[in-house]
Amino acid sequence: MNYADIKRIDTANGEGVRVSVFVSGCNHHCEGCFNQCAWDFNYGNKFTDIEINKVLEYLDHDYIKGLSLLGGEPLEPCNQEGLLPLVRKVKERFPDKDIWCYTGFDFEKDVVGRMAKENQTSNELIKYFDVVVDGKFELAKKDLKLRFRGSSNQRIINVPETLKEHKIVEKVFTY
Repeated sequence: MNYADIKRIDTANGEGVRVSVFVSGCNHHCEGCFNQCAWDFNYGNKFTDIEINKVLEYLDHDYIKGLSLLGGEPLEPCNQEGLLPLVRKVKERFPDKDIWCYTGFDFEKDVVGRMAKENQTSNELIKYFDVVVDGKFELAKKDLKLRFRGSSNQRIINVPETLKEHKIVEKVFTY
């Protein structure tokens, strides 16, 4: 897996101050995408143990709330293989920090309905996620007033509750 960028401090892609990993490679090609350079699976640099350790180092501060995974498309199969070792280590070392994943895939239909059933990596990976922002960015539904998403069709999903309830439970913000 390649990555386009690692942001040490990010306040735009999830609650609180976060570390964000932008993976390379996406087949959605949404019109108006803010990160078109990351569509190319070969863009950027290889994501290795060096980068995993760098992310863990960046997370090792009380003011960092968690990790966000963006792209590109984190849930492309080749990116899932690269991200699984990272999220395992994050949850092992920082069990109180949350993990957000931004995906153009539909959580019910594509992620739980297909990927998790067909692929053990997908099945394990989603269990580490606290929040998934799902759905392709739709330029016609772009809304700059939305929190943590670009278009009104996208949902902010509470993953543990959704998996427990077997239905979509959107994240509730208390502020």
